[in-house]
Amino acid sequence: MTNPSSKRGFRNAQGGHAARLSAFALLALTLTACRPHDFPQYPPNYREYAYVTNGGSGTVTVLDVVNIRIDRELAVGQNPVAIAASPTRNEVYVVNSGAEGAQGSVSVIDAENNTVAATIPVHRQPVSIDLDPAGALAYVANSGSNTISVLDLKARREVAQIAVGEEPVSARIAPDGNTLVVANRRGNSVSLFDLGPAYAASAHKPQVIEGCPGASDAVILPDSSKAFVACSAGHQIMAINLDKAPANSSRTDRPQTYRLESLLDVGRAPIQLALKPDGGELFAVNSLSDSISEVVTTTDDVDGAHMIGDGPVRGLVSSDNSLLYVGNLRSQEVTVYAIDDGKLIGSIHVGDGPSALAFSSAGHLLFVVDARSADISVVRTASRSLFTMLPTGRAPNAIAVKAFKLP
Repeated sequence: MTNPSSKRGFRNAQGGHAARLSAFALLALTLTACRPHDFPQYPPNYREYAYVTNGGSGTVTVLDVVNIRIDRELAVGQNPVAIAASPTRNEVYVVNSGAEGAQGSVSVIDAENNTVAATIPVHRQPVSIDLDPAGALAYVANSGSNTISVLDLKARREVAQIAVGEEPVSARIAPDGNTLVVANRRGNSVSLFDLGPAYAASAHKPQVIEGCPGASDAVILPDSSKAFVACSAGHQIMAINLDKAPANSSRTDRPQTYRLESLLDVGRAPIQLALKPDGGELFAVNSLSDSISEVVTTTDDVDGAHMIGDGPVRGLVSSDNSLLYVGNLRSQEVTVYAIDDGKLIGSIHVGDGPSALAFSSAGHLLFVVDARSADISVVRTASRSLFTMLPTGRAPNAIAVKAFKLP
């Protein structure tokens, strides 16, 4: 999803960026020198990096998670806006949206040496990427050409282009790899594709469900049984039954069909959905209501709304399903919501305009991309306190983390 920060905020951030570098370096050195003893102990061949896309400078900032320092800044394509780490290869994929109306691309970063290994052309204004569970295929939403590019990541090329609705902004693959869900923002619709092996012939013939104004984000439950789509131009979420086939059924007699299960009323402008890892609940981030709405995924019940912060844009649930962290764009705060207790339990002061979040692999750190101040806030999750801040390029907007061991 494109960064929602204002241009004025970015200009202010750019103006002070150079002046902050020495201060950031001193702060990082001081805090790293007094690193707490309860941080993970890594083997010598362990590597972990956080990658931040910088839309205004055409670069990716690489953060060394082990040593908590900036490793380097890589030049990629014009206007990088989204990023994903491979689940099976030591690679990271960057979506370069390009100039308005122009062809975009995907940069392939080799995580072992942090270099750009390849660039794959796609179509006009790509804005998001998702990978299949095997890490073999990527699905890129081209918002300017109303298509999805299917990329063979090993061959480094596009192998299919799928027509969808108007201005697709989010393409999600089900955990079982059999369903593709596409949110079409300007089309106010959802395109659904059966990618199961029995239906290869119909893979490019979507079922379209209308009536989702400003469709902006989609999540799919871990068992691949249901999808939820945020309708950001209104105040609802679509719950879509994916009609999962029984394990002992070949279903060769008819194509897969999907059913709109319900429309759930939430707050105004739900632009992002944060799903618990166990799939039991999700949280709609309501940017114009300054709130979150809690949804029970099994029953489609909206369990309540809670005021959360000033201009919330991104939520992330901890791996133990207990805490929801929310970045509030019009502030310098990440707020923390206790899921079981159903209440806000605090806030963390970070940089200006927190808009993207990611955990370290061990979960002991939360990385916060601050869009307006052009930096990364590193938060200790044990104490929910700021550990350090490090500079990025101009207009940072997305983040992904990759951890691996060298042979």
